[in-house]
Amino acid sequence: MIDFTARFSPRSFDDREVPDEVLRQVFDAARWAASSFNDQPWAFLVAPRDREDEWRAILECLVEGNRSWARGAPVLGFSFARGVFARNGRENRHAWHDVGQASAHLALAAADRGLQIHQMAGFSTEAVMEAFEPPEGWRPVAGIALGYPAEEPPANRPRGEVEEFVFGGAWDRPARFV
Repeated sequence: MIDFTARFSPRSFDDREVPDEVLRQVFDAARWAASSFNDQPWAFLVAPRDREDEWRAILECLVEGNRSWARGAPVLGFSFARGVFARNGRENRHAWHDVGQASAHLALAAADRGLQIHQMAGFSTEAVMEAFEPPEGWRPVAGIALGYPAEEPPANRPRGEVEEFVFGGAWDRPARFV
């Protein structure tokens, strides 16, 4: 059983390398995420620190506030969404949701192996597009720092109660099972 409470977003990482086999396992978890029409409109561009030029190119796309702590992560990357369906080229308005599902699978698989990821919105889309030249239709969704955390999860991680966001029949009326 996956311990969902084990997942958190650290801002400091141990300097240990993440073995390639472990990276493969956590990214393999992403491929099992559900997606509209099973289109799997996600991609991850990833660089371990030992691929210094690639790792640094990712780091340079982050805003300074994220760059300052992410430079301690042994693995950096970006998630991407393809905005059209592969099968017919039509707009896929669910692509970013599906990338989120794949990223959640990645995060939980990482936590299950003693790793953590910290996803970031603070990056320059233009810098990512220029540095990595993704194929037509692909857009960066989030930055990712991945590694063994060098900190404990915060003691207090407030979360809304289920009845605050699961409704039944009408907005703001909690579903009967909550």
